[in-house]
Amino acid sequence: MRDWPAIRAALEHQTGASLTDAHVQPVGGGDVSDSFCVDAKRRRLFVKREPASNADRLHAEAAGLDELRQAAQIRVPEVLAVGATEASAYLALEYVDLCLPDEDGPARLGDALAEMHDIVSPTYGWRRDNYIGMNPQSNHVTGDWVEFFRENRLRVMVDALAMEFPTLAARSDRLLTSLRGLVCDHQPEAALVHGDLWAGNVGFDYRGTPVLFDPAVYYGDRETDLALAELFGGFSPLFFEAYWRAWPMPSDYRRVRRPLYQLYHLLNHVRHFGAGFVDRSRVVVDGLLAEIADG
Repeated sequence: MRDWPAIRAALEHQTGASLTDAHVQPVGGGDVSDSFCVDAKRRRLFVKREPASNADRLHAEAAGLDELRQAAQIRVPEVLAVGATEASAYLALEYVDLCLPDEDGPARLGDALAEMHDIVSPTYGWRRDNYIGMNPQSNHVTGDWVEFFRENRLRVMVDALAMEFPTLAARSDRLLTSLRGLVCDHQPEAALVHGDLWAGNVGFDYRGTPVLFDPAVYYGDRETDLALAELFGGFSPLFFEAYWRAWPMPSDYRRVRRPLYQLYHLLNHVRHFGAGFVDRSRVVVDGLLAEIADG
């Protein structure tokens, strides 16, 4: 690991563990960070390393993991250390061996997520901003859901895309001006949401307990997690069946709010990956604009 002596010294200072003879092995852990299993005599750590300029991103991730630890039925890796050396930012977590789920695993995940969404706040947003992938995510606190989602989610993406993709941004801006009419009086409970719930951020431990990691947490509409889980696939139908048994699906979720919430992530993918996601984003925008016209 690059800068390992400095990172090791920092980890030893923060955790109190001796890592002098630890074995450091690269492991999979995402497209942004370099990830490692640090195997010491009495414990194993999962360590993410990024350039020092990304320190705030890892601090935000650590704070998000700590927030998710309120959920009783979900395992969230414990944060052991977070900080930066002169060259690198690092985040050290307990190492969790991930296993394939048994046949009841997807349903347990659905039940556990529904239980997590029972953790609520009086306002939308969170105590700090964080990140969705590498892009900043604003969590300015407000008591109005439509205002929160329009200003903190969609408008940020639309403004960021205006120069490179002006046509998409212009059509999306039309949607922003009519957003309140589209979602009507939808004012959900401000539930604790993972914020980046795709299949790569979910696993199971050896006991079959669902494990969540790499969050982009805030307090918002619980349906945002379900919409993203449906966007890119990878979740069993049993997961959705269990979740909707606990929280019956509202009739207008699939027609209006699912594509609206998915649009945020599609626009984020345009920012990350470019034109390959423009057409898919435009289809969603046009469909929502048609809903407004029909209304």
